[in-house]
Amino acid sequence: MPSIPVFLYHAVMAEPPDWIAEFTVGPRQFGEHLDAVVDSGRTPVTIGALAEHLAGRAPLPPRPVLLTFDDGFADLPGPTAEALAGRGLPATAYLTTGALTAGGRSLLPPAPMMTLAQAASLEQYGMEVGSHTVTHAQLDTLAPRALAHELRASRSALEDTLGHRVRHLAYPHGYNSGRVRRMAAAVGYETATAVRHALSSDRDEHYRIARLIVRRSHTVADVEGWLAGRGARIAPYREGPRTVGWRWYRRARAMVRGPVFAG
Repeated sequence: MPSIPVFLYHAVMAEPPDWIAEFTVGPRQFGEHLDAVVDSGRTPVTIGALAEHLAGRAPLPPRPVLLTFDDGFADLPGPTAEALAGRGLPATAYLTTGALTAGGRSLLPPAPMMTLAQAASLEQYGMEVGSHTVTHAQLDTLAPRALAHELRASRSALEDTLGHRVRHLAYPHGYNSGRVRRMAAAVGYETATAVRHALSSDRDEHYRIARLIVRRSHTVADVEGWLAGRGARIAPYREGPRTVGWRWYRRARAMVRGPVFAG
């Protein structure tokens, strides 16, 4: 089963807030990662292209790779998009709409963020835009009405801004369940990405696409290994008992505390 690396980045900045520092890479490090992608000989594609393939509507290139970005930090429509465009690399950005709107409701801690109005500029750089919910809550702990709001309101805000349909979703911190996946399909998303820290494949699940979460401790050698199809298991695979148990614990905690930041 050929592997497909789907990289998950967050912020690209030299001095990130402490809460996101673990999932932040510096600009120089990021450039080295992108150079490794170019040198790998893989063909960068968007989640939309992978969706077309999983639906049986279009083939993928022989050795694809995907670059994705979550949340919508301030660097994204500026130096990060420029670094991608300068190398001819398409990507997919999943935006947390409540964190990008003045007075919007979000569970994300304070950080430099882009604005919702800048989403259109991402597309001008060749990036695809998807939803990352409104508040960045743990979706698998929410009641049905709250879950539906997170999925629908975020997409509506993006569609109003961009003027076209938004087809793709990323679960905050990868938290999902069968109920969440069914709801994502029911409200009209064509795909949803998780985390799983695994390589995807051409047999991966439409609503649980595996991604490799990039941490600041990961080296260029790590990136090169993933690009070569090494260093991580290949999806699809079943959830382990620890994952299921952790979900039940978080659900119980959310019943007492209310919606919790997924991070």
